[in-house]
Amino acid sequence: MHPFDSVTARLILLLADTGSIGRAAEREGIASSAVSRRVSDLESRLGVVLFDRSAQGVRLTAAGDAYAEGCRSVLRAIADLDAVMADFATGQRGSLRLACTSSALTGRLPELLARFAGKHPAIALDIQEMSAARGLLALDEGRADIAIVSDNYDFARFEIKPFEDDRVWVLAPPDHPLAAQILPRQDIAFDKVIGHEIVGIHQAGSLDRLLSEAAKRAGRPLGESVRVESFPALVRMVEAGFGIGFLRSTSLHLLAGTDLVCAPLAEPWALRQLLVARRKSSPQSAAMKSFIALCSETYVPAP
Repeated sequence: MHPFDSVTARLILLLADTGSIGRAAEREGIASSAVSRRVSDLESRLGVVLFDRSAQGVRLTAAGDAYAEGCRSVLRAIADLDAVMADFATGQRGSLRLACTSSALTGRLPELLARFAGKHPAIALDIQEMSAARGLLALDEGRADIAIVSDNYDFARFEIKPFEDDRVWVLAPPDHPLAAQILPRQDIAFDKVIGHEIVGIHQAGSLDRLLSEAAKRAGRPLGESVRVESFPALVRMVEAGFGIGFLRSTSLHLLAGTDLVCAPLAEPWALRQLLVARRKSSPQSAAMKSFIALCSETYVPAP
């Protein structure tokens, strides 16, 4: 029997996530050759092949899938044990690790975190911005205590509570054909919007998935002229005339100083929520309980 190697376990999960030895090595801050050697040594010791290797990267084999899931379980158990011991050792002292989407960080979350920090100055906050899918993966692997993410994912393994209501808005330049149909304080139907080329955002992200699913139901694919990776870039590209765009209400402050016109989508599916999620099986530290309670106390449903 060999002792469990948490460093190699994290590398296995990084390789599964990135599909690339180079990217995994870069994120871990070690040489690619060291990553390859660790994986090869592990495969030799176990007597199985964990990854299929090709010019396009690496993919888990069936044995690799089973080993990766085992690594997640062990790393979760280690993280859970650390959290329990930290509470025993320090009482109200400790840490809170949050995985947050950009929508959460542009909404009410920063003010809420400031309020939490004021009430709990001894709690160290570790705030990481990432996509909703990566946030839920971070919960699964014990790398985050709480995730604040959009609501269109599978939450079967998680305990969730509402954090903030978040409607989808469409925006357009004032000289765009759609602009004449955007009236002050009025919703606009998705079928009036769908025929125009759009500036896309975060491929396979929550907003992209939401809009793509709505277009598929309508039987009219979205025409995409360009794709960007940040909401400020989306606003600038719409300003430059590359098409219309979509933002959540938590990001509407990015329109300040522009002449873009905007309106909320009228359909019920366009009113979404950001959720506070935690893994059901994880122990709750005092910091987690206090933060989740503060989120619930300050949540105000949209009218």
